[in-house]
Amino acid sequence: MTTATPSPALDTATVLLEAQQLAPQVIDWRRALHQKPEVAFQEHETARFIRQILEQIGGLEISRPTETSVMARLRSGHAGPVIAVRADIDALPIQEENDVAYRSQSEGAMHACGHDGHTSIVLGLVTLLARHRDQLRGEVRFLFQHAEELSPGGAEEMVRLGVMDGVDQVIGLHLWSGMPVGRIGLIAGPAMAAPDTFSCTITGKGGHAAMPHDTIDPIAIGAQVVSALQHVVSRLVDPLDPVVVSVTQFIAGTTHNVVPESAYLAGTVRTFDPALRTTVPAMLERIIHGVTSAFGATYAFHYEPGYRPVINDPALTARLTSVVMRTFGADTMIDMRPTMGGEDFSAYQQRAPGVFAFIGAGNVEAGIDFPHHHPRFQIDERALDIGLRYLTAATLDLLGTA
Repeated sequence: MTTATPSPALDTATVLLEAQQLAPQVIDWRRALHQKPEVAFQEHETARFIRQILEQIGGLEISRPTETSVMARLRSGHAGPVIAVRADIDALPIQEENDVAYRSQSEGAMHACGHDGHTSIVLGLVTLLARHRDQLRGEVRFLFQHAEELSPGGAEEMVRLGVMDGVDQVIGLHLWSGMPVGRIGLIAGPAMAAPDTFSCTITGKGGHAAMPHDTIDPIAIGAQVVSALQHVVSRLVDPLDPVVVSVTQFIAGTTHNVVPESAYLAGTVRTFDPALRTTVPAMLERIIHGVTSAFGATYAFHYEPGYRPVINDPALTARLTSVVMRTFGADTMIDMRPTMGGEDFSAYQQRAPGVFAFIGAGNVEAGIDFPHHHPRFQIDERALDIGLRYLTAATLDLLGTA
């Protein structure tokens, strides 16, 4: 049985002060996770670490949607909305090059995208809200999601397993090294692109490099393909429609005096518009077919759709923008442009209105300005406090408690 309203009234300012006081613990959690990164679909110890902390907090319904993910439900006992808060927990297959006391202890794995920070921030949010359960409305569902970095991603799997059933709104965040610490970016509408991938094997005729006329050179043909594919962006697509085509792999040959039989190309396509996304694969293949056939080669083309684009709900974005201005001041907001990076947070947005926020974590003066997915990626840990206060203020507002 639920009561109509929670009692006594909750003072948001008090909870935000508690969030600041919790910052050292959040930093400790982040550093512990940073030392023991686990890549997508292998996050067994990470999930165990998260569950242990959740059990210590107490009063939560804890479940494991998959072997390497965790969900915690905080039911207030009072009528109200259901809000989901998502944190991704996986690391990248990168060897860390930072010289810090808490550097990765896992060979070939590193938290090079800030997921250790996201997880720690949401653990802090659980801690705070659990203290004030009786003063809340509705339910908060905390999603500690595996495998954000590897398509098909963990979000789609978690949604399929029911974690979003009954959810009214969903929020998440990303620590952003390209934005100065102390700033927050919210983008209404398209925020992150759909990251699709493609590959192509060009088959020619191998032979001696001294007699190229007796060969069909897949390297020379592949170079023409790479160049011609840039016409998708520059000539085949409306200049006002954002699209990226990048060839990121070109593999061919074994020695200096042999023309190989084949060459392998692979890359990525980034788009926002669903209609454009469906037409680009045919553009790519038409170009590849034309170039290879012109030189007597054959090809095998494969296109793999990735995550959907992250589209922030405009009304919810406007509401959370007001929350940021009340909590941090108008100067905190940054006029942020959409990014062509991809995120499987988009899977949750298929089930409920959602907003994905960007929390500044860069500090050029301190040398914390390496990009995401770099072996020297770092964050200014002051961003953890800001991220926690943002999520706290946002969640309380959406619950109707603030």
